Amino acid sequence: MAQFRCFYLGKIRYANALKLQQNLTQWQLKSPNANPILLMLQHDPVYTVGLRSSEYDENDESRLSALGADFVRTNRGGLITFHGPGQLVVYPIFKLADFKLGIRKYVCQLEATIIALCERYELEAMRSPHTGVWIGNNKVCAMGINARRGVTSHGLALNCNTDLEWFNRIVPCGIHGKGVTSLSHELSRDITVEHVLPHFLEHFSDVFKSESLRFNDLSDKTTLSDLCDVITEEKFENLNF
Repeated sequence: MAQFRCFYLGKIRYANALKLQQNLTQWQLKSPNANPILLMLQHDPVYTVGLRSSEYDENDESRLSALGADFVRTNRGGLITFHGPGQLVVYPIFKLADFKLGIRKYVCQLEATIIALCERYELEAMRSPHTGVWIGNNKVCAMGINARRGVTSHGLALNCNTDLEWFNRIVPCGIHGKGVTSLSHELSRDITVEHVLPHFLEHFSDVFKSESLRFNDLSDKTTLSDLCDVITEEKFENLNF
């Protein structure tokens, strides 16, 4: 089984990360020997909506953009959510067949990774009928994926020390009567993305039965072409943020 190549991209705008994912998905589809990729990052403030984006009209977009966040319509599953600083966003990009996974089992393994991570912090996290990972009635990790021709993109967003006020402007994931939480809120102390990163990789490695994983820090890379070149170990032409 191929080894995941893992990269931390620092903080980047959602639209740039989306374009990067699209290019890496194309690379996975065209390259039979492409390594599975794990992108880890934080976003500048952004509200994103999934495939059912028609439920959010121009008034919603204008209202949320006025708060100082971007608004992006995407091809992932799920409804509206927020991404921003203090949130560990993870985008696995790989061929499901290489790991003998279907979509349902893949999502279950992402959930299992986060549940194990929460246990490390002595937090009791669980699944629910709603996708994602929950602590009581509050979601700590949102999930939404796309699987184009068997290649995954998008992924999960774990609230570490996110400013939860951003979620008060929406109904997160379209689920009424539920809340949102973070590791920092639950533990009453500051838990940063940088603190969580190595622990996340440890549990991801265990669940996906991969060798111990380490990440390369690409937060100093400023162009899409630079990122693609390093991640794929190939040369990409005419790509820019």
